[in-house]
Amino acid sequence: MKPRDDATRTLPSGWTFFRQWLKDPRRVAAISPSSRQLARQMMHQLPRNSRRVIELGGGTGVFTQALLEHGIAPADLMVLELNEELHRHLVEQFPGAHVICGDASDLAAISCKHGFADEHAADAIISGLGLLSMPRQTQQSILQAAFDSLRPDGRFIQFTYGPANPVAREVVEAMDLSARRASFTWWNVPPATVYVYQRRVSRSMPPTSMR
Repeated sequence: MKPRDDATRTLPSGWTFFRQWLKDPRRVAAISPSSRQLARQMMHQLPRNSRRVIELGGGTGVFTQALLEHGIAPADLMVLELNEELHRHLVEQFPGAHVICGDASDLAAISCKHGFADEHAADAIISGLGLLSMPRQTQQSILQAAFDSLRPDGRFIQFTYGPANPVAREVVEAMDLSARRASFTWWNVPPATVYVYQRRVSRSMPPTSMR
């Protein structure tokens, strides 16, 4: 176990994020934390009456804070962050939430372990992962684990800095998902687009019985 760096506790969250980007820019997708406007746009895409939510790539907690302000109870919120220093920051900032240091590809197993599966599956997943830069196989592994942790009508809400859908068309088609461009904000560094993914109606809704 690495020794705790108490000095980082006093640093602004933006500096903490930037330090981690400098250490490994391939695994930390942005150079600065997401804006509050982007967080509001992400919250706007949550299903109505959402109660249980999973966040992937918690970073410095901008979306985590927005989810709590939106009304998600800490006990009904699970946040995954792979970076150890950012994970420690989130644990300190949000002690009531389930803050896990783990890989999004392992989300299905993590969800089962922490009570976010089956009848307790999430209504939505908020993602700050850099899917656009990931190979298709990794994208599909993460999306599969995510939809295994969602209710049948649940939403996967992702933002991207690219101009196009961050999930490869082949992955969307292979998983029989619908994908829509929900919003765009210039007031983020860099500007960001929000996409929403869901199972197609034929898969997410049980067939109506004939009478």
